[in-house]
Amino acid sequence: MMLKIDTHAHILPYEWPDLNGKRGASGIPTLERKDDRHLIMKDGRFFREIWPNAFDIERRIEEYAGFGVQVQVISTVPVMFSYDQPAEVGLELSQYLNDDVAMHQQAHPKAVIGLGTVPMQDARTAIGELQRIRDELRLPGIQIGSNVNDRNLDDPDLFPIFEAAADLGLAIMVHPWEMMGREKLPKYWLPWLVGMPAELSRAICSMIFGGVLERLPGLRICFAHGGGSFPYTIGRIEHGFNMRPDLVATDNDVNPREYLDRIYVDSVTHDPLALKYLLDVMGEDRVMLGSDYPFPLGEQRPGSAIDALNLPEEQQRSLFSGAALDWLKLPPGNFH
Repeated sequence: MMLKIDTHAHILPYEWPDLNGKRGASGIPTLERKDDRHLIMKDGRFFREIWPNAFDIERRIEEYAGFGVQVQVISTVPVMFSYDQPAEVGLELSQYLNDDVAMHQQAHPKAVIGLGTVPMQDARTAIGELQRIRDELRLPGIQIGSNVNDRNLDDPDLFPIFEAAADLGLAIMVHPWEMMGREKLPKYWLPWLVGMPAELSRAICSMIFGGVLERLPGLRICFAHGGGSFPYTIGRIEHGFNMRPDLVATDNDVNPREYLDRIYVDSVTHDPLALKYLLDVMGEDRVMLGSDYPFPLGEQRPGSAIDALNLPEEQQRSLFSGAALDWLKLPPGNFH
């Protein structure tokens, strides 16, 4: 059976501490259980309902077996980032989440790969947790948000975190969150339908034009949800770079198209035609299976869009596991 690795799968602990009120913290998600329902709340308001497959690892492994997928790369749900909290509180929450992810990886080493989270609001605190993630927890990477308290990812205060991740050999997954313009998108789920793709292009362009990728050639970084709108507007982005370098190329004069083979994206496009275009733009060695499991906006059967393309076996191997193993720097023998 061909090895399949879902690089984009979210998980939560069965429970986590309520840190609201600690060092002035407020708005940190809490979990309430009522009448067999599992409800994420923020400041007493409903945020999202989750189901047992959001935290029950045995159920998840069973469901993945039904999909024909052997390995899930688990990371926290972005609402847990809590970048707006005091650094010490963010660290405490991050460590709790990371310990839970590491526990699952240790218990199921052939079925689970864990990504950690760090308090991006404070570089020194984040770097300390990066060190623990690698040395103590043995996780191969982290997941971060597409912005940090509305600061783009080229913000100078964030660069030391990316530099440390590169030095430590940790992979990074960038996930959209706190979508720009969300206050103007109150209806129709538009922050998720429209804002998410734009948010990822914001993140990629910031790291390219801000020179982060140029300064850190060893950084292994993946952008979730197929890279959002970036791959589909690279022509416009490149055209702007060529025509108005005085506005676009102020911090980095390298053509943005030259970075396509320096970043990874997952396959969450919800459209085989879009996925085919994504492969044409990015290259099959830069695209990897992702699903956004277990949420409604995710691909409901991981890998179905890849299957629909009827690609040659070698291309399928790259999409289903090869690119992921290269991004994470893990040997395939770990999962047989």
